[in-house]
Amino acid sequence: MPTAASWTELRRSVDDVGALLAFRAGAVRRPAAFRLSALAFVVLTGAAATLPALLPGAGSGSGYALDALLLLPTAMLGLIVLAVASAVASGGGRELLAREHAVAYPVSPSTDHLGALLLAPLNIAWILQTWLLLGAAAYGVPSAQLAPAQIGLLVWVAVATAVGQLVAWSVEAVRRTRHGVAVVRTTGAVVALAAVALQVSGRLTTLLDELGATRWMVVSYVDGFGLRWAGAIAVELVLLVAAVALGAVPAHLAARRAARDELRVESGRHPARRLPRTVLGTLVRTDRGSVWRAVPMRRGLAVLAVGPGLVALAGDLDWARMTILPGLVASGGALLFGVNAWCLDERGGLWRESLPVGAGTVFAARAWVLAEFLLIASAVTLVLGGLRAGAPGPAELTALLCTWLVVVLQVVSSAMRWSSRRPFAVDLRSARATPAPPVVMVGYSTKLAVTTTLTGLVFSGLARVPHAEVSVLVAAPFVVWSLVRLLHARDRWVDPVARARVVTTVAG
Repeated sequence: MPTAASWTELRRSVDDVGALLAFRAGAVRRPAAFRLSALAFVVLTGAAATLPALLPGAGSGSGYALDALLLLPTAMLGLIVLAVASAVASGGGRELLAREHAVAYPVSPSTDHLGALLLAPLNIAWILQTWLLLGAAAYGVPSAQLAPAQIGLLVWVAVATAVGQLVAWSVEAVRRTRHGVAVVRTTGAVVALAAVALQVSGRLTTLLDELGATRWMVVSYVDGFGLRWAGAIAVELVLLVAAVALGAVPAHLAARRAARDELRVESGRHPARRLPRTVLGTLVRTDRGSVWRAVPMRRGLAVLAVGPGLVALAGDLDWARMTILPGLVASGGALLFGVNAWCLDERGGLWRESLPVGAGTVFAARAWVLAEFLLIASAVTLVLGGLRAGAPGPAELTALLCTWLVVVLQVVSSAMRWSSRRPFAVDLRSARATPAPPVVMVGYSTKLAVTTTLTGLVFSGLARVPHAEVSVLVAAPFVVWSLVRLLHARDRWVDPVARARVVTTVAG
């Protein structure tokens, strides 16, 4: 069988990816900040892989060090699950070239596949999971075997990312068949329920222990530089090359089929309803429709709301620990569109600016819809997580509700401020689109994750205080500060010069 065409396709795809990366780099607004961010990422990754080894008890083979070493195989499997979930939710991975631009400058599915692989690390969940994996190895593995172990884990991270991309493209190819949407949704529900059932029955740990592949990898890592380590690295490299090469096959299959979810939205019928009595109600309905009818919003909501809820359900979290969940879900929900909220209008923003409606009313409608979206997503998570948590006490319930309100206001105020400060022209009709460039999204997600996590930890401690009113008193300054920041964001939007800059940018 001749392979000339295959190698030609591969070489052309690699060249195209290089050109697209150069184009992306040339379009960066602040090159100095980009280089600083890249340097910070390298430094933090190196710190995660080395600094835990300096802690007392690291690599001792007992206590917490032994626990960290024993959990490494499970953490390696968890990275694969995360990579699969992230890529499946985005319809095969993030776009290196936007769908709108690909009309004029088409690229091959292989190029799209390789580009999505390169963008996979620009995801805060991927970054945190990788740092956690490297940090656990640095603490659990003896210092003499740390270098070979970290090299092996870095290769494993690449393998997990490529396998996740392969599964995601396969799911997307199935989703685009005639009954593919129903098949994918049913399969996802069955897998999620099976995982929860295994955890509830106590058999999940046993099942993970029986999966000896990752355990064999860890044993090979801690054996030091030798034949066993070289064999493990060779196996990983073979898996990596095979996953990258095979991933192009379902990518081509998906490219030949129409995206049914997106086409159904764009060609769907929406009968006219009676207009609301107020202008604000009309704007809220319009914005609500643009959000809930978008494919990436619906998929993202399902992953954000159901995923953490199932984890909390399987892990049997108590109410005090569940105060972390609202911030996690709200941060993820804002990253779907909130950090660039005005991009929902696209070219329609020019038309909306011609309407006889006050700018403050437009801002209020957009902020309300964003808050509504985040509240609904986090409510689903809390309901799922509370199924096994029992009845909450007054202090726990008050702390949870205060956390819910505080983190949503924090995220909304930050998102609306960023939306006016750094607007981007983005087509969010594609399931793979993001509201901002990947590097910018990493910065946004980091800021939101740090803020909401610290807030959740504060109220997690307050949930154990017997006096419920303490949580209300602590939440009050958080709420006032977020409302003040939201009003400042509104003042910026009301300014006609700043608003014109935002509208012309997103309409471009």
